[in-house]
This record gives sequence, C-alpha cells and structure tokens, in this order.
Amino acid sequence: MKTRKHLDSLPPYTPIEPFEVLSARNGRDSSQIVKLDANENPYGPLPVVRESLAKMEFPHIYPDPESRALRMSLAKFTGVDEECLLAGQGADELIDLLMRVFLDPDDCILSCPPTFGMYVFDAELNAARCIEVPRNADFSLDLDTIRIAVETYQPKLLFITSPNNPDGSLIPADVMDALLSLPTMIVLDEAYIEFAGENLGGNLSRIREVPEHGNLIVLRTFSKWAGLAGLRIGYGAFPRWLMPTLWKSKQPYNVNVAASIAAQVSLEHVDDLAEIIERLKDERSRLFDLLNEVSYLKPYPTRSNFILCQVIDKDALQLKKDLAEKFGIFIRYFNKPGLKDCIRISVGRPKDSDALIAALIEL
Repeated sequence: MKTRKHLDSLPPYTPIEPFEVLSARNGRDSSQIVKLDANENPYGPLPVVRESLAKMEFPHIYPDPESRALRMSLAKFTGVDEECLLAGQGADELIDLLMRVFLDPDDCILSCPPTFGMYVFDAELNAARCIEVPRNADFSLDLDTIRIAVETYQPKLLFITSPNNPDGSLIPADVMDALLSLPTMIVLDEAYIEFAGENLGGNLSRIREVPEHGNLIVLRTFSKWAGLAGLRIGYGAFPRWLMPTLWKSKQPYNVNVAASIAAQVSLEHVDDLAEIIERLKDERSRLFDLLNEVSYLKPYPTRSNFILCQVIDKDALQLKKDLAEKFGIFIRYFNKPGLKDCIRISVGRPKDSDALIAALIEL
C-alpha cells in the first residue's frame, strides 16, 4: 500500500517546541526558561478565563458544530455579520480548509516570502504549487511583480500577512487596495493586528470590509493577543457566497468546548486584554531600544509582538544555541532567502527582556 505520491517529497514543517520538551532537553525547570521563540503572549489567559475553564459544565458533550455562541460574540467584537464568520482550530485550520476548498492538484497559490511558512506547507500538502514573489529588501511588497504573477499564473489564492511574520511590517492601505483590485482571492492573515495600532488594531484591520468584497478573506486568532495559543482557536471573515461551501467542507466538531469558552470569556473582557497589549507594546519599544545598543544586532522596526534582528559579524545559529544552552533563553533563527543570519525575538515581560539583554552582552 502506498500513500499519495506527492507526499514523498513533502518537506516537514518545523514547529516550535513546548516548555516540557525544552525543559527536558535543556536540563532546566520550566520556570528557568525564557521562551521568546514562538510569539506567544507571556501573560497567558486572563484569570477570569482560567476560572471559566475550571467551571466548564459540559466537557463530556460534543461542541456546537456551528460555534453559534462564539460567532455571536465575534460579530459584536468585529462588526461583521455572524453569517460571514467561521471559527476554527486556530487560523491554521482555516488556511488548510481554504486550500482544500479552492485547490485542485497542480493549481497554484501566490505567497510573498519571507512570511508565514504554513502557506507553502499547506499548498504542497494539497498537491498544489506555490508561486513566490519575494518581498523587497525592506520587506515591502513588490506590487508590480505580484500583478505580473497573478496575470501569468492565475493563482486561486494570494496569501498576505499584515503585520508580516517574521519582520512585523504593516501593509500600507493603498497597497492593500491595489491587491484587492486583482482578479484573485486575497487571504489577509491578521494574526498580529491587535499589536499594530490603537483599539486592538481595529482602525487598521480590514475585517469589516469583507462583506463589501467578493474576493477578500480575513483571518484572525486568539493565540497571540488573548494568550490562548495552547487551546487552538481562531476565526475568519469570509464572503457570503463562500460560506455554504465552507460549512459543508469543515470538520463537524472542529472547535472544542474549552477553546470556545476561553474565546467567549476573553471577548467579554476586551478592556483587560487591551491593557496587556499596551504593556507588551511598551515593552516592545523598550526592548527595541535595548537591542539597538547590542553592537552585533540590527533590529527592524515592527508593529507586532516580536522583533526581527539581523546578526552582524557573528554566527547567528551559534548565538541561538549559546542563548539556549548557557542561559535557557530560546529565540527563533532564520537563514533563508531574505532572512540571512537573522533571529526573531518575541516580546516578553520586562524580566525576560532584561535576562535576554544581559545574556547578549555577555556573549
């Protein structure tokens, strides 16, 4: 018996490992680890969310397949009609769902690296091709080449991340307008939008525009801003014409009851979350200034909860290893086109930044 032939050459996605794995490998208690490698919210869920999870009434009953209560809460939060909203097991599930709904074998998507690696991974998983239009040196989009690529290859989906991961840059409004004029489906990944501006990113998000466009999808997540990465809960706003296909194509019970409760309670306490976001944004500014003082690092301006740095006159991979082995500090390392000798540092608590800077200076 054989699996699908194209999977033989599929490169595996390299995920970030959790505390318990890092603890066992590093020989340190989890409390001694400074985890700045996955853009997680170091403050975790709100206390009221933890209390609600402890009081769950029906964990033994299958969840609502339509996530109705959660979608009602999301409609109030986003200003988008709940009939255009779909919840998922993280935004990752919705990315995969879109691929399965839109792509036949040998169809293509368009992506603009360096960016989130799941777009390419899911395309290849679905036996599709990924056409890549690299970003400019300053991580801005090469709009002219994108237009040519859309005309030449006719991609079914064009994935754009704003703020972009791993550099944290935001797509200007006029560039986004230009993308929406293209004859393809635009999937705008706003996983980090809450860190980008005022009012939890509401003034910068395009999510309310989805009902006005037949070719715009906006994806969001609770992983970063609400501290629910471990519960895997995300959502998207989709054109009304697409919703019937999505409903019959998704897994019936894709959002578990714990994730749904945590997301709903988080939305009931948005002001508390906004205070945490402001705390992280303040720490982002402080950390950026501190990194600027490290002689061998060049940090890039960011609108997210991480800072990308180019490592100069030093081995970036060895730097990552030394931070982990000598100090129990974990960061992300990149060495691929557009990201040569780069590290990405998640914004943590002030004590996390202090520990990182002290280690960087010692090294």
